Formats: sequence, structure tokens, C-alpha cells
Amino acid sequence: MLHIIMAVIGLYVSARGIWPLSLNLTTKIVLTLAVLCVAEHHLITRTWFGSMASPEIPAAVLMLLGWLFGTILLLGFFILIKDLLGMVAYPVSAATGRVLLASPRLLVAITVITLVIAAIGVWNAVKIPKVKTIEIALPNLPAAFDGFRIVQLTDLHASRLLQRPWMAAVVDRANALEPDLMVITGDMVDGSPQARADDVKPLQSLTAKYGVLAIPGNHEYYSGYQSWLAAFNELGLRMLINQHVIITHENQQIVVAGITDHAAARFGLPDPDIAAALEQAPANQTIILLAHRPMGASAHAQAGVSLQLSGHTHGGQILGAHVLTKMANDGFVNGLYDVDAMKMYVSMGTGLWNGFPIRLGRPSEITQIVLRTKS
Repeated sequence: MLHIIMAVIGLYVSARGIWPLSLNLTTKIVLTLAVLCVAEHHLITRTWFGSMASPEIPAAVLMLLGWLFGTILLLGFFILIKDLLGMVAYPVSAATGRVLLASPRLLVAITVITLVIAAIGVWNAVKIPKVKTIEIALPNLPAAFDGFRIVQLTDLHASRLLQRPWMAAVVDRANALEPDLMVITGDMVDGSPQARADDVKPLQSLTAKYGVLAIPGNHEYYSGYQSWLAAFNELGLRMLINQHVIITHENQQIVVAGITDHAAARFGLPDPDIAAALEQAPANQTIILLAHRPMGASAHAQAGVSLQLSGHTHGGQILGAHVLTKMANDGFVNGLYDVDAMKMYVSMGTGLWNGFPIRLGRPSEITQIVLRTKS
């Protein structure tokens, strides 16, 4: 479906952004073919350079493709708005309508502006995330856990785009917070353990007083789930696969549980199972759930979860377009939500998929969560 949608957008951008220009026929054909190739670059890289989740091509090429791909998407949107305004304006002012619908100068100006915006988007996507600190008050939180600090990393997406130096910088920034607990809520990798061995190595250096807990996201299943479980264990990451652990702090306890991702079903692997994750958990305890996707939050609240930490959405990556992401994720996209009696925090994501390295108005984050007793 993605390839069909992008073919339509590519053809529209070509028809309305290239063919109205005063260029010779050969140039128009070449530019149109170039636009279509960039629009379909996921299909091309999937076929000849690895997989759609992890094309094994240099980071500079991935950034170039991301810049051009983002330009085509944004340009398609801007040209559509221009054309709609032109059609609305034409009956009122034919001159204004003609400028909006057919002015080559306006097309060139929009294209240049879009190229700049897309370049800024790529830079925002690959830079080291800043720390975002939030306080979350939970009813019945044991008094000893007031001020307990959790650092959440999510959607790291180690790849040829976000390689070892980027990962090491993220780990250093997270460790500098000296958290009580470090959690990773899925989508750590794109590519096989062999291809990403060096890029994920810095995760071995993550430290926290009560350890590092993690869960799989959908991209782990696309990248060789079983092999990655072994690799994560070697890195010292405690994977919660529909399981829980009990954290004892100053003689008081909370439960931290983790579930698998909905992508598991496609591979004949265990679905997310909140009942299994909480089986034999102590009663009347504060429960923190690690769930890659925010979907299913109501069921988790009914199961007695106090706080759910999720990612997956990347915050929609582009301001405005995030509304579509919100619609696709049960109305959740980023930030703190109340779901019945449960709190849920959805991170903007620490990294992102290399196939769309654009962030505009939706910054990445390393999240520091400070737990508070509810007064």
C-alpha cells in the first residue's frame, strides 16, 4: 500500500510541480523519473540493499534519500494546498487563481522552501535527543518510591543511519542522569544481530541502581526476534516477555511488568498477554507496565496497571501529520494520558526508523520520569 500511495504522490508532484515549468521535454522526463525513484526508494532498497526495515547502505545516502523523500511528501502537500486555494480564488479573482494554479515562480519558491524544511527535518531526526523530565503522581505509590527516577529510552532503531557513535552518545546522556531504573520500551534495532552487533554495543554500558529492563517492539520481530533475545541478554538487558519483576526499595515494593508486541502474531510468537505478565504478582502493589504501543491501554488499566510507559508513535514526527498517527493508535500520540485510573506516558521516541528520518515540531527525547506519591 505504501508503494501505491507514494507512486500517486510522486506522479502528482511531477504533474503539478515539474511539467508546468519552462523546461525541455528531456529534462521534464528525467526529473519525473528521479521523483518516482525517490518516492519508491523503499521498494528499491528492499529489493537490492537488504530489507525495508534495514537497508544496508551508507548513512549519508540514507540521509540524502530521507531529505528527498521528505521533500516529495511535503511538496505534494504544499502543492495540493496551493491548487485548492487557486481553485477557490479563481471565481473571485482570475488573476490570483492563475498565479496560484500556474505560476512557475511560485512553484520554484515552494520547492526551494520545502527543500530547506526537509533538510531541517533530517537534522532534527539524527541529532542527539535532549532530556525531557516529567513528574507523575500515582495513587498508593509506596512512600519510599516518592522521587524514584526512571529513565525511558524507546524506538532507538539502531541502523546504518543511527550507528554506534549516536547510540553511545544517547547512553552517555542517559547514564548521566543516574536513574534508579532504566527501561527500554521496544524497537531497539533494525537489522540482524550480525549487522548491528557494533551499533548496539553501547547498550551494554547502560547503568541504573535497579538495573535495565526492556521489551520488544514490532521492529525486533522484523529483524530476527529469537536471535535478538539472546543478543540482548548478552548486553545485560533484562527482557520482560509477558513477565514481571519486583523492585524493592527501602523495604517497600513496586511491580514492573513487560509485554510483547502485536507484531508477534505474524511470526507465530506469543501475543501481548497482560494476564501472564502479572501472574503471581503481589496484590495491591503499584504496577508499572512497559508496552511498546499505547494501544490496549484500557485493558491494561482494568488489569490494575498504575502506569504504562509506551513509545512506537514517534510523536507523529511532523506537526500536523501527528493527527493521523494519533488516529492509528487509539487516540494516543505523545505525552501523559489518564486512562481510567491508570496513567500512561507515550514518548516521542529517542530515535526513529531510517526509512523516514524527518522530525518537524515533534522532537525526539530521552525521558526522565520522577514518580510522586499522590497527595
